[in-house]
Amino acid sequence: MSLEPSELILNADRSVYHLNLRPGDLAETIILVGDPERVPQVSRHFDSVEFSVSKREFTTHTGTLGKQRLSVVSTGIGTDNIDIVLNEIDALFNIDFETRQPRAATTRLRLVRIGTSGALQKDIPVDSFVISEYAIGFDGLLHYYDSEHLQRADIQYRFLEAMQWSVMKAVPYVVTPDPGLTDLLSTSEVIRGMTATNPGFYAPQGRRLRLPLQQPDWLARMAEFRFGDLRITNMEMETAGILGLAGLLGHQAASLSAILANRANGEFSEDPSRTIDRLITRTLEILV
Repeated sequence: MSLEPSELILNADRSVYHLNLRPGDLAETIILVGDPERVPQVSRHFDSVEFSVSKREFTTHTGTLGKQRLSVVSTGIGTDNIDIVLNEIDALFNIDFETRQPRAATTRLRLVRIGTSGALQKDIPVDSFVISEYAIGFDGLLHYYDSEHLQRADIQYRFLEAMQWSVMKAVPYVVTPDPGLTDLLSTSEVIRGMTATNPGFYAPQGRRLRLPLQQPDWLARMAEFRFGDLRITNMEMETAGILGLAGLLGHQAASLSAILANRANGEFSEDPSRTIDRLITRTLEILV
């Protein structure tokens, strides 16, 4: 049965609705960044750029570096955007836009998030890199999909108990990246850890400006949480959604974070652009 026009929405030029991309526009290795302005920061390292398009917060460049064809796509901020980007990227490869039916043979993509993050632990220095061995999502996105088989319920239940979790909040979900891709991107300078994905930048990350917090000791409790040797190392707003949806769709995914802030020490990077560019450069060297 074909997908109705209300479910798979295509533009007049047969491009997918939000990303404005058509089949063939993307490479099978895709770097995901949040900020649209970071797309050219990645693609300037390419030997050539064959295609570029922007729509809303979604900017895409596809080109080559050495013999490797690569794409870089901006997602914007938050897992609501990740839901759009991951599903539409997958559709470009694994749904026939003419028949509106899933393809019998699927293409497995390689997705690498390069993002920025704040550290929760005192011993994680500003300007270091963290790769996510686990991610815990506080946004609830994955619960809208048939995904219990993918989630680490043992860690989730321990976290709910330790945090005295409010029933008014979405239940956290814990997911893991593709182990092979994560191992490939790990080097001695990269810290392995558990990334928290928050549904906001201020109160959901323990920041208080003028509004009081529902749980004032939120950051301290997260920093203290342990599951064996596992601890929450850093916070951002996309990783759990990327790893969770990629896993459900059958793609390889990994997430690398440049630590620009240390929340425990109250520190922020003196040269964030340099730190981000170092992470971009080393990631491209490994992928190519």
